[in-house]
Amino acid sequence: MKQKKYIAGLYMRLSQEDERQGESVSIDNQRTILRKYAEDKGFEIHDEYIDDGVSGTTFQRPEVQRLLDDAKTGVINTIIVKDLSRFGRNYIEVGQYVDYVFPAFGIRFIAIQDNVDTENRDSNAMEMMPIVNIFNEWHAANTSKKIRAVRRSNALAGIYSAKKATYGYIKGTDKKRTPVIDEEVAPIVRRIFEMYASGISPKNIADILNAEGIASPGKYAYEKLGHKGRPNEMRIWGDVSIRHMLNNIMYIGHLPMLQGTTVSYKNHHRQAKDRNEWAITYNNHEPIISQELWDKVQERQKHMAQGRKTKTGYVHPLSGFLVCADCGSKMKMCAHFSKAKNKYEFYFNCGNHLRYGKTLCFSHYIPAKVLEEIVLDDIKEMAQRIALDENTIREEYIRHNAEMQENSIKTAKKELQAKRKRTEELSRLMQIAYEDRLKGKMPEDICLGFIQKYSEEQKRLEADIAELETKLTETENTMQSADEFIRNIKKYLETPTLTREMCYELIERIVVGGLPKVTGKEREIDIVYKVWVIGLIRFIMLPC
Repeated sequence: MKQKKYIAGLYMRLSQEDERQGESVSIDNQRTILRKYAEDKGFEIHDEYIDDGVSGTTFQRPEVQRLLDDAKTGVINTIIVKDLSRFGRNYIEVGQYVDYVFPAFGIRFIAIQDNVDTENRDSNAMEMMPIVNIFNEWHAANTSKKIRAVRRSNALAGIYSAKKATYGYIKGTDKKRTPVIDEEVAPIVRRIFEMYASGISPKNIADILNAEGIASPGKYAYEKLGHKGRPNEMRIWGDVSIRHMLNNIMYIGHLPMLQGTTVSYKNHHRQAKDRNEWAITYNNHEPIISQELWDKVQERQKHMAQGRKTKTGYVHPLSGFLVCADCGSKMKMCAHFSKAKNKYEFYFNCGNHLRYGKTLCFSHYIPAKVLEEIVLDDIKEMAQRIALDENTIREEYIRHNAEMQENSIKTAKKELQAKRKRTEELSRLMQIAYEDRLKGKMPEDICLGFIQKYSEEQKRLEADIAELETKLTETENTMQSADEFIRNIKKYLETPTLTREMCYELIERIVVGGLPKVTGKEREIDIVYKVWVIGLIRFIMLPC
């Protein structure tokens, strides 16, 4: 009988977490073990498949996909890995490949150090493989949790842990890796800010830099700093990268960390966090951009932000901030021509009323000039009060914020405890199901059905737990928030007119009540500021 010829693909994987374990799991170590095994068994080695720096919780890895393609098309008929965890840490997917996919394509799978060989399916190692896979996934989840905790702790301690420094900086050599200005490209950063402040658009700035042959941040990092990546001659400046730079507080000396998170340890798709969830170390390093230039850029951006423009290009300071108190729709700016004054006069009204009439909401008409005066007077009044008793207001803000945080923390901890208890229960149930399958007490299809159901619930719980942990562990610098608001509002103590810059700095929204002739009561205008300060969020009673 002719002996079957085994053509092997040797798969190796190393994640960033594995790198901390040293030589024992290195690519070179895996290669030595795999090649010796294949040679001892007389297997023909077709190719090596290496995923370096990639997590095993997903099968969306370039080389593992190439390996599977070669296996399914008959290029190889044997897959050899050092252990099951190298192939993957998702026990459901690993089990599906080993139990269903590989047998269907006639592929022999070998995990050397786990003694797994699908040619001998009656072995003790094959019977124990589900338990080994569960352990590998638990290890991945536990490792991910520890890494997140370390990263969070480092971020809150002001340790710069980004893979590569922000364009314009290089990582320092001190314990916190404090960013140091890269003098070669820092002038380019300053020039970008100066060009925008002078009125040049991000698109035109990008065109200028590309025309001058100035390397983009990605290209510079690859060519000059030696960062990993592929040389790409088409990598150029774009308006998106320019806009990102113009809003990066790194350039004024602040260190923002924890700006994004992954969906879960199995799903590495990154999601951006709200700015109030970031961990920011203020005045952390030498700034490239002066505060004055930064403020000019932010002011221009705010004037360019949302808000309906008139035919002449004018954007009203309050446009986009006004909300109808009765239906919750945005207030719309309108204009009518006054023959007596021979000019257009602006006013605001409920958006639903303007579109659909009395069917959805009634008129909330208010002249734009009247509303401007109300808001400006309120801002100036607050600025005067703050100037007179700044310390008391700061202390009250911090006290109020602490009370709010304490209440939310209590609720979150209770919810977190319940969800953790349920995930532990689900892990126990999955283990029981596997053990029952191994003992012949449960059919395989029923076992897989239970596992799938429990796994889906566990994924949802893990996402909830990650979100709760973030809320509990990430602290806000309340003093900084209060001081920033106080500093901003004091600037406008003597300002003669309301500007869009003022509104963006101070105001969250303005809720406009209905006309007295419709509601039968005095009109209420609720100005909600971005930061809670005692006595500063209140109703303003308007006689009409």
